[in-house]
Amino acid sequence: MKVNATEFKAKCLKLMDEVQKTHEPVVITKRGKPVAKLVPMEPEESKSWFGCMAGTITITGDIMAPVEGEDWEACLDEEAHFYEGLGVAEPKPDEEKK
Repeated sequence: MKVNATEFKAKCLKLMDEVQKTHEPVVITKRGKPVAKLVPMEPEESKSWFGCMAGTITITGDIMAPVEGEDWEACLDEEAHFYEGLGVAEPKPDEEKK
């Protein structure tokens, strides 16, 4: 369908509703030459985040086995410096026995 600019200006909302219903584009002309096209919007595809990272990493080795040759501070009871200044009380010696 072709519509001149003056008619489009007067019937803009009605033409938009018609394009939405019929999915037929409207060509807007000025002095008989096409200057714009009113087209229906295509529904946006909703993308799922599930599986979006599939195939982006490679697992090498056993991911469940402990890391060999590394002593972690938590395993050696040397992580107390992480809690300094946080107001976390250290356990009393008699509480450790329980």
